[in-house]
Amino acid sequence: MTEIFVVNAIPITPAMLEIARRVIWFEPPERALRDPVQFMAYAMTYAVHEDMRVIRQFVSDDDLRDALDHAPPGIIDARSWAYWNSKMGRYPAPPPPQRRFGLSS
Repeated sequence: MTEIFVVNAIPITPAMLEIARRVIWFEPPERALRDPVQFMAYAMTYAVHEDMRVIRQFVSDDDLRDALDHAPPGIIDARSWAYWNSKMGRYPAPPPPQRRFGLSS
């Protein structure tokens, strides 16, 4: 059975486009905002405090928890992983997502 989760869409505003341009510098900001889980993973790692104040206008605690629960492996560094899980009341933090190579059994 496939797990279903929903992270609210992040609106495309001038401020959000500027933040997306900085935290996911390798793709157009409009595309970066289309994937809220990936965007939040990068934001939790690279956004500065003021960026997160803007983002938090549109992202609830439940959205942050879902983004942490479904973050792609390798994006959120260990320090950010511990910090954001702690902010969401998860201490100690659960293990971060792991990259898997090869066939799984």
